[in-house]
Amino acid sequence: MCPLSNLKLCVVMDLKQHPMKRMLDLGLRATCNSDDPAYYGGYIAENFIRTAEAVNLSRADVIQLAKNSFTGSFLDRASIASHVASIDAYAAAH
Repeated sequence: MCPLSNLKLCVVMDLKQHPMKRMLDLGLRATCNSDDPAYYGGYIAENFIRTAEAVNLSRADVIQLAKNSFTGSFLDRASIASHVASIDAYAAAH
């Protein structure tokens, strides 16, 4: 999903209404992305930060979103596993 694009396109009228948290709570493999940042505002980091603040994402939610970006990709299984392990290692260290 591209939350700031969703906001700009009036899919949601307020970022606090965005379904990202609900989707994660339901176990869906939601991802947080950017969509034409020059037009819709916000590269990937800003989409993560503003959405996390607006819908009260937990640290675990943000980590899950980061993992989902790889598990939902077209990378081969070994690459996915490597990236997910890197996220786990970073999360454990910080």
